[in-house]
Amino acid sequence: MDQMARGVDHAEGTCAAPDGTIYVSGEWGQIYRVDADDLAHEIATTGGWTPGLAADGLGRIDACDPANHAVMRWDPVGGAPQPWTLGVPGLPFQTPNWGAFGPDGSYYVSDFPNGLAVSPDGRQLWVLESAPGRLVAFDIREDGSAGPRRVLLELPGTVPDSIAFAGDGLVVIACYRPDTVYRWSAERGLEVLGDDPAGTVLAAPTNVAFTGPDRDILQVPNIGRLHVTRFQVPGIRGVPLFTSDAALLGD
Repeated sequence: MDQMARGVDHAEGTCAAPDGTIYVSGEWGQIYRVDADDLAHEIATTGGWTPGLAADGLGRIDACDPANHAVMRWDPVGGAPQPWTLGVPGLPFQTPNWGAFGPDGSYYVSDFPNGLAVSPDGRQLWVLESAPGRLVAFDIREDGSAGPRRVLLELPGTVPDSIAFAGDGLVVIACYRPDTVYRWSAERGLEVLGDDPAGTVLAAPTNVAFTGPDRDILQVPNIGRLHVTRFQVPGIRGVPLFTSDAALLGD
């Protein structure tokens, strides 16, 4: 394991844009760009709090902001982040936490639960519940509604925060407590990928993303420290994320 983006303000969210640019969020609404020299540069702020980041097909960053009860959108062509959505009519956001795109351009966002991810086939939404810790799934029906909640995995004694799909049916799960990153599949069960009892290199790891040209680099922000942890595990590679074709994206 090594460290990158040293000096970020207790980073929680991270994502990679379609061009490979890496972004990281901060405790006070910062959006940082991580350059090739592994240094983080603050490029925008929502003025709130940005636990979850997602990049769309145009390279815009959609940042969940529970302080502003909104998903804020930042466009790299310029300007400050602006509210993109405040929820749905009659059901405004309370604590938007994490968002992800589906293959048809739909944007899914958790409101209080933690990490979520759209399955590689685009037919399911997998969501982490932190108290008590468990992984659940919902079928995405043809009309866009959710099917019944299914419990896939119980995680007693943990506070799971983020999930990313890898190949061969594996998912990677980062836990705020303990300071551990797991991999899991129904066939293999739960295995430890990275663990730090001292809480120094992995320190309350929050989100997890696959980066690099081959999507074989695991990038994990640490809300308990001022850096992002990066490591590789032989044989594990992330699946491509849905970022939505530009023609499907609206304002």
